[in-house]
Amino acid sequence: MRQEIVDDLDQLLEILPQRVQAALRKEEELSSLLEIVLDLGRKPQARFPSRFLDLGPEPVSREEIEQLVQRMGQFGDDNRAGIERTLHRISAIRNRRGDIIGLTCRIGRAVYGTIEIIRDVVESGKSLLLMGKPGVGKTTLLREVARVLSDEFQKRVVIVDTSNEIAGDGDIPHPGIGSARRMQVAKVSQQAQVMIEAVENHMPEVVIIDEIGNEREAEAARTIAERGVTLIGTAHGISLENLIVNPTLSDLIGGIGAVTLGDDEARRRGTQKTVLERKAPPTFDTIVEIQDKDRFAIHFDVTQTVDSFLRGILPRPQIRQRAEDGSWQTLAQTQEEPSMQDAIYTYEENYQTEEPQRIAGKLNLFSYAVSRNRLEQAILDLNIPVNLVENIDEADLVLTLRGQYRKMPNRLREAERRGMRVYTIRSNTYVQVKRFLEDLFGKRSEGSAMVEAEEAAQRVLREGKSISLSPQNSYLRMLQHNIAERYQLNSESQGEEPRRCVVFNPKGGEYR
Repeated sequence: MRQEIVDDLDQLLEILPQRVQAALRKEEELSSLLEIVLDLGRKPQARFPSRFLDLGPEPVSREEIEQLVQRMGQFGDDNRAGIERTLHRISAIRNRRGDIIGLTCRIGRAVYGTIEIIRDVVESGKSLLLMGKPGVGKTTLLREVARVLSDEFQKRVVIVDTSNEIAGDGDIPHPGIGSARRMQVAKVSQQAQVMIEAVENHMPEVVIIDEIGNEREAEAARTIAERGVTLIGTAHGISLENLIVNPTLSDLIGGIGAVTLGDDEARRRGTQKTVLERKAPPTFDTIVEIQDKDRFAIHFDVTQTVDSFLRGILPRPQIRQRAEDGSWQTLAQTQEEPSMQDAIYTYEENYQTEEPQRIAGKLNLFSYAVSRNRLEQAILDLNIPVNLVENIDEADLVLTLRGQYRKMPNRLREAERRGMRVYTIRSNTYVQVKRFLEDLFGKRSEGSAMVEAEEAAQRVLREGKSISLSPQNSYLRMLQHNIAERYQLNSESQGEEPRRCVVFNPKGGEYR
């Protein structure tokens, strides 16, 4: 099934200043237009995926902004408005007095046919969570799911539309949602309340919600699922792993907690005595990661996937790829990955007994056959002082693949002859690249940082004493503060980078 796109662009153009309309109507690529930006005192601008286009030489005047505001719907507390029965979204930028001095007119498009690649998942009747980076098409897919379930399957579908992104602005919803019913949310803070109200008052078989973003909304989602209603939604995060390490939203996949095992059980499992385990059944049965608009990774059994991940087994989702004609195919399932315990650097015979030398300063790293993009991403994520050099003569150490090391090409042989340290990893994956750099710089993994925080919180509650955690980067400290809040403890970051750490103390107590 080919995709059909409906954008109602003329209705947006009609409310824009005349000179902006005229400039846009001359463009031949309006089908790819993303947004129109009108900022006071600057030239109006149209933005496309690969370019920006000025829409005239004169800057936007205050009168033009005021006229545009008068022609459209009322702004909510999230500074968003729209045009009735369209999906276009207009967002305001205000000055300190509350006056509107800038407008972003984002083009909304209903895309029919996007559901085909996951139609079997939707038809299964199981609760479904969509994840992916902003702009990848999660909301567009939700809209199409609502239409198919309500029109083709005659399901009672209710959409909780917080910012009017799914069904558009105004009292009459966009036809792209079919016969599904839409409940608007007056304030973003009331989303969880409206989710429960939808179930209690309107007897839906399916509830659709966009952007579950806090603990109250996660609890409301669990309540809906426990009442036997199918829940289809999206959540902040790119992948299932993001939920596992996010204490605020981990309830969506059952909640993660630290458990202390007995000596025998720890020995039987071959793990440490303190491990992470799932607390309850997941809210969602299936998770779909939208890797890009045409590539989907599907975790059909969230329970099994989460439990395996917590035991150190990397997820193996089914990968589906969509072609230009709308057809799709299942790609060969990812080959069995090593456990997370094994997904670390490995050494050949001359380094078998050595630990990696910890790095304290700037490191010049030369990579041989290891993905430079994955290295750059891991260096950015870990915030470590690594410089990737093009010349092996400038390197402090070399990183390569085990297979390459076994072949011993001339460049590696020459590096070893000079006494340069050569490290190997099993395969060219982001996980292994990141784990190597973590150990090289003494960085702890996210899972370890979360286990430490859970244990510390429980000790503070038992002993009533403050506990300092290990130094972490700003992102992990944020997650640890969230854990302290969940246990109703005070927390504070102390020290200077890179030794800055979180301290937990009892509610109302003093740090000591």
